[in-house]
Amino acid sequence: MKPEQAVSTPAPFDPPFAALLPVRTAADVRLLEARPLAETVTARSTYALFRNAAHAFGDKTALTFMRTADPADEPLRWSYRELLAGIHQTANLLHTLGIGARDTVAAMLPGCLDYHLAHWGTQAVGIVQPLNPLLSEEKLASLMNTAQARILIAYGSDAESGIWSKAQRLRTLVPTLQWVLRVAPHDEPIQARPDLPAYTLNFDLARFEQPDDTLISDRVIAPDDIAAYFHTGGTTGAPKLAIHTHGNQVFTAWAAVQLQGAGPTDTVINGYPLFHVAGVLPASLASLSAGANIVIPTPALLRNRDVVRNYWRLVEKYRATTLMGVPTVLAALAEVPLDGADISSLRYCRTGAAPLPAELAARFERLFGLHVHESLGMTEMAGISSITPPNVIGPVNCVGFPLPYARMRIVELDVAGGQPARDLPPGQAGMVLFKSPNVFAGFMDPDDTRRAFTDDGWLITGDVGFLDAEGRLNLQGRAKDLIIRGGHNIDPKTIEDALASHPAIRMCAAVGAPDAYAGELPMAFVTLMDNAQVTEEALLAHVAQRVDEAPARPKRVIVIDEMPMTNVGKIYKPDLRRLATAHTVATLTQQAIDQAGLIEVATDVFRVLPDAQPDVGLEIDRRLPAALKAQIKDTLDRLPVKVTLTEVTSTQ
Repeated sequence: MKPEQAVSTPAPFDPPFAALLPVRTAADVRLLEARPLAETVTARSTYALFRNAAHAFGDKTALTFMRTADPADEPLRWSYRELLAGIHQTANLLHTLGIGARDTVAAMLPGCLDYHLAHWGTQAVGIVQPLNPLLSEEKLASLMNTAQARILIAYGSDAESGIWSKAQRLRTLVPTLQWVLRVAPHDEPIQARPDLPAYTLNFDLARFEQPDDTLISDRVIAPDDIAAYFHTGGTTGAPKLAIHTHGNQVFTAWAAVQLQGAGPTDTVINGYPLFHVAGVLPASLASLSAGANIVIPTPALLRNRDVVRNYWRLVEKYRATTLMGVPTVLAALAEVPLDGADISSLRYCRTGAAPLPAELAARFERLFGLHVHESLGMTEMAGISSITPPNVIGPVNCVGFPLPYARMRIVELDVAGGQPARDLPPGQAGMVLFKSPNVFAGFMDPDDTRRAFTDDGWLITGDVGFLDAEGRLNLQGRAKDLIIRGGHNIDPKTIEDALASHPAIRMCAAVGAPDAYAGELPMAFVTLMDNAQVTEEALLAHVAQRVDEAPARPKRVIVIDEMPMTNVGKIYKPDLRRLATAHTVATLTQQAIDQAGLIEVATDVFRVLPDAQPDVGLEIDRRLPAALKAQIKDTLDRLPVKVTLTEVTSTQ
């Protein structure tokens, strides 16, 4: 029996979001601000967006789930009406399990239809916490304990990142966790379902018992109510929990629709995972608020190599209009030939999350006739900060116009303590600051929040950029990624663009290697194309011809087998900085040993540990002469990074 429905007066429907005008200039963005924001964006919650869309689009397809990467296979499809019904059922199930507006429900799922129910259904009744299933159990437990998660909605299989086993172990690591809701894989027969522990429910069977046409909680959601806790990408260390309000996310959806020109004729293949803001907000919520069709390319998304191999045929089958992907995804697609696939439906190609190599942008346009439009997004701005619209062709590193109603400043990088930041004129690069309706409410840790904002309330993005004559933001890298050599600021992208133009290079990244005199010296790491061979000397010469400033030319170019990556496809520079430190430590230690006349046993008396956390470690044989050990320690102490030195009986 279904629970008795609450009797309430339903809220009125608003029109779905629609692009008000084609944006080509900064003046067009200002036109979008003609009315007060409260009159322009009237939806108060993400739940309201789905009600509005279901009312407007009804049986039109909202979500298309590819069961396999084979273009010939028929997908599963949900209409806007079915999606809203599932959101109602999910919210009502969670309500019956005791979830209220201040309670947290964690979601750990691969790409699937149910993820949209878990995410948006939870936001309709409480606070959702999307989790990256590739994180260690210790990090997952730490995040859930911080949010005091009461329910975990998890995929009922280990086929994707061992999710189900992790979910069961997390039950013992998170004291607040009361229920685990098991999402059955789409191809699992009911008779094959496993027996579940007492604290576990079958998600679909349990939600089917709930009303699908109303919220039985009768909740009225306010724009400043918390919608989600997103963990940051983790590229700067331990993940932090960012607080998103409904107002933040609704504004992101509206602004993305305006600048992307999204509408009901669009089809988006969304390969971003839904634990990442890019996949949830500018890709999913914006599209669904405007009536588009989202294609989910198998549970593994773009980690499925067959999806990448078949990508252009999938564009042809689904008549995709929008291609979104981080630069590493675009690089993979650039290796996939069209083989006659008709991709004429594509009208917009957008990237973000990491710098776009100029060579890759040129190759994409040459091979596929697609100009790559760039954007800037961050968790702290609910997924999007600036967008290059379809009608605007910008140079590489131009990330477009700041969002309507947003305000941006470019300020000097180095500010004396206690002094206000000085604004810089157009064309001059500095730190990018924002105030915007989608700036997040802060981190759960107040200390993290204080570090994220200036004293007068501007969000510190960490990005270095400048405003061009057209009012567009152009990026020059991350402030923390700048290589500072004796006071000379070196943009690593200058080196990376030079290396990327070499035909043997597949991927490349430049970082600062510690140096006792200069502070940092540029060092580059590369991976090679299949069967390619090239010497370090040839690569150094190639870069020297293309990098004008001598201080910016790298001292080493090191070939590695695999580039360290984050789970969302960004090159993970902290690992490369650690590896650069390890190379420096090894070189300095070797030099000290050579000078001591121990050349014949040099490889047996020390070992560098690049994976030591949080610092690079060095093990040296305790039998080395005391004077030599003291010299090595003194040399390493002069570096601007910490190296943990340990004496061992043997380094073998």
